[in-house]
Amino acid sequence: MSLRNPFTEHPASIGETYLVHLGHAGRFALQMMMGGGACLVHSVLPFLFADTASRVIAQLHQQMVVNRRDVGRSAAASDGSTATS
Repeated sequence: MSLRNPFTEHPASIGETYLVHLGHAGRFALQMMMGGGACLVHSVLPFLFADTASRVIAQLHQQMVVNRRDVGRSAAASDGSTATS
């Protein structure tokens, strides 16, 4: 991480602005906290939220890993380069 642009270097490396990254990361954090809360309640009351945490994890994985990989492929296709995952 560069000391010159610590707020923009990582977002730029994944094709986002600082504000877009802030929004995405904030939504992910909230979803993770809600899933974790559901998991905590489920640990005490196993008949509640039986599949909530696993569903949240699957959704977040889809959004973060699979969709980013697909975006990288389409960007590579548009500029003629080869995307790597």
